Amino acid sequence: MNPKALAAEFFGTLWLVLGGCGAAILAADFGLGGNGTSLGLGFVGVSLAFGLTVVTGAYAFGHVSGGHFNPAVTLGLVAGGAFEASKAVFYIIAQVIGAIAAAAIIYVIASGVDGWEAGGFAANGYDNLSPSADADGNGGYSLVAAFAVELVLTAMFLIVILGATAKKAAPAMGGLAIGLCLTLIHLVSIPVTNTSVNPARSTSQAIFADGTDHLGQLWLFWVAPILGAIIGGIIHVALLKNDDDVEIDIADADADVLDARDSASRATREMRAKARRA
Repeated sequence: MNPKALAAEFFGTLWLVLGGCGAAILAADFGLGGNGTSLGLGFVGVSLAFGLTVVTGAYAFGHVSGGHFNPAVTLGLVAGGAFEASKAVFYIIAQVIGAIAAAAIIYVIASGVDGWEAGGFAANGYDNLSPSADADGNGGYSLVAAFAVELVLTAMFLIVILGATAKKAAPAMGGLAIGLCLTLIHLVSIPVTNTSVNPARSTSQAIFADGTDHLGQLWLFWVAPILGAIIGGIIHVALLKNDDDVEIDIADADADVLDARDSASRATREMRAKARRA
């Protein structure tokens, strides 16, 4: 197992949780300005924060590891025939450790304010822990609704990932498409579950949330995203994949771009050398 790939998954997942959950905890609700305008990011800002972490992380670390940053994505890519099953467990361990490290960093920063309480700590939940529940725990989305939204959106996430990184697509732009997809997923599902589609992200936040209630619901945010990702991978292979269209990861896409640039640079140097000799 390539240790550099595991380091890339660690730092990529750390960046995703630090940027996305950090935005949710530190900046989503920041009060009002002097003119009564909200200074917080709100749902839209947090959704963009998660998408931006994936876009930047994909191009920063994707050429090393493929840029999964998510246990469900790793297993979905295995189901889609785009990743080796023997490497999956090592990727998942690195991702979970990276997510927990990010949550610890957020906790240290957020607790620097007097009187701060962790509360839900941007953890995922359903029923009384759904973001739509009131102070008494009523009005939240049910277990069935939470399972459905996490399963379906993770399946679509994998379909987008496998399609956007196919060679017949524009794989060098895959990171952008994947990041925008994750933004859209958050816009849809933050009110339902606080959006997981990533078991590592769910685990890290549940660990630092107040009490143990979020840990009791954590099973759903492993089972539903992983099942959805596997379904998405199978759908892509069975219904969408062309026989001559081979998926590549972002690392391969970046390598292709670099090879093209190197070839162009060599050609330019040769032309200049010939011009000088002439």
